[in-house]
Amino acid sequence: MERRQVPLYLAALAVGALTGWAAPAAGPLLEHAINPVLAALLYVTFLQVPAAELVRSLRSGRFLAAAMVVNFVVVPVVVAAMFGLLPDDRAIRLGVLLVLLTPCVDYVIAFSGLAGGSSQRLLAATPVLLLAQLLLLPGLLVLFMGPELADVVETGPFVEAFVVLIVIPLTLAWLTQAWAVRRPAGRRTADAAGTLMVPLMVATLLTVVASQVPTLGDGLADVARVVPFYVVFLVVMAVAGLGVARLFRLPTAEGRAIVFTGATRNSLVVLPLALALPEALAIAAVVIVTQTLVEVVGMVVYVRAVPRLLPAR
Repeated sequence: MERRQVPLYLAALAVGALTGWAAPAAGPLLEHAINPVLAALLYVTFLQVPAAELVRSLRSGRFLAAAMVVNFVVVPVVVAAMFGLLPDDRAIRLGVLLVLLTPCVDYVIAFSGLAGGSSQRLLAATPVLLLAQLLLLPGLLVLFMGPELADVVETGPFVEAFVVLIVIPLTLAWLTQAWAVRRPAGRRTADAAGTLMVPLMVATLLTVVASQVPTLGDGLADVARVVPFYVVFLVVMAVAGLGVARLFRLPTAEGRAIVFTGATRNSLVVLPLALALPEALAIAAVVIVTQTLVEVVGMVVYVRAVPRLLPAR
């Protein structure tokens, strides 16, 4: 399954879309399953790297600085350049901002690893990136759309996402690692959990898409208008990420990881935030899921293209 990750992820998107179309009544139930499935995925992800290695990786100041620059300096500039060209619909613009201004903290690790990127560095940076977006996103939204958003977008769901999707899985992963060191049963449990990475990613993608397809309704044409912007974002960020990696003079594996973290967005984690929006802005959630569909296809290209952009020295 690890050798066939990309085809499996594409199949999960297709099955999710068919499920959502054939059984729309299951959408609300599946929405409640998103966070538990994603939390399980991140637990298994954190379990792959020992706690001591995570701590050592956090000391890599140049990599963390590059990750912060590409995500919170370069990306907002790119989004600002595209913002005026977006459809003049408040909900659609909000959905695009929510997803493009927040860096990915989950499957970016898997895709970067497939391209020879440093998964350990990205794992170590994950809590920092999520905390940074928690602090910066409200201000960025106000900057782009005005202060009236303060009454619409709440930070509560984002704080919940940080606790449920980062703090709890990371703590459980460290406890499992400690158990594995002391007991054979713990080692067997950790080894068994490690085999679930790809199935859990498949389950996450399928659940997210199946839960949101029924909400498309008559908004499909409006949502389709943002697809070219997502494609352009992926193309621009490949070049921008390469520039940042060279600016910080990172080794090849770390440079590839920077390209991936700049391009992949936090659609799965910000989706609960979009689902908490008022009914008038409900289409923002579908705009976010659309970005996931475009991005996963784009990652197929990235896995092949990034090693050519940043060849091994």
